[in-house]
Amino acid sequence: MSWRLRVVHTTGYSYEAPVTSSFNEARLSPRSDHRQNVIVNRVETEPATRSYRYDDYFGTAVTAFDLHAPHTSLVVMGSSIVETDVLPLPDPEDVLDWDDLAGPHITDRYDEWLSKTTYVPRDRALGALAKKLSKGLDPMAAVIAISRFVHDEMSYVPGTTGVHTSAVDAWKERKGVCQDYAHLTLLMLRSIGIPSRYVSGYLHPSKEAEIGQTVEGQSHAWIEAWTGTWWGYDPTNATEIGEQHISVGLGRDYADVPPLKGIISGGRSTDLDVLAEVTRLA
Repeated sequence: MSWRLRVVHTTGYSYEAPVTSSFNEARLSPRSDHRQNVIVNRVETEPATRSYRYDDYFGTAVTAFDLHAPHTSLVVMGSSIVETDVLPLPDPEDVLDWDDLAGPHITDRYDEWLSKTTYVPRDRALGALAKKLSKGLDPMAAVIAISRFVHDEMSYVPGTTGVHTSAVDAWKERKGVCQDYAHLTLLMLRSIGIPSRYVSGYLHPSKEAEIGQTVEGQSHAWIEAWTGTWWGYDPTNATEIGEQHISVGLGRDYADVPPLKGIISGGRSTDLDVLAEVTRLA
């Protein structure tokens, strides 16, 4: 059963002295695909500014804007209404075998989703562990097994890792947040030749959400794997992608999909407030 959700993501900055120039990119616009339909989306700023939109290399919608008048604060708000549905697992007949995945036409086409990154480096021990977990399984079953392994072995503890923590660092601590769960899963999947990518978005926290009730939502991350078709899985919650998930960005890792990034000239940022509110409308 599909849901209709409203999500409002507000980020506020305060500066110790006036900022004279500010150049920014916001990735706050959900994407329309076979599971999700965006009805309304807008990104607004205070102070108001002109903006332009484009899709980046990986297909994520970007709102770019710049300010050239002195300002001591900046508020960026993305608001959307989105219809979401369950993303079913692939038909087993559409799942490639390991030999097909290892073929040069696949490894070349999906090279970006198999390569190491700063957040998702190579690690021999984790690669060997992924190979052990996937033994005797087809690629789809391996994705689920590895995602569930990450879920079982990691503890969700906010504050134990930072925005720059790699998958290997998070594994050493056995603690982290959804970003770390996704990066660790990606490392293990890529090490056994399964193309996989990072998905950013939001999660409504309640499966039994009441219609019309606004709650504090969660910025969230999960993975998508290619085993003949792209499909998603949430290692943080060890679950398929469903109505509670609102997807925004796609990339190799978090570095490709930060909600906001930019450069400023002038005062240093002294305060940051972030709030994501989600309402089930239908």
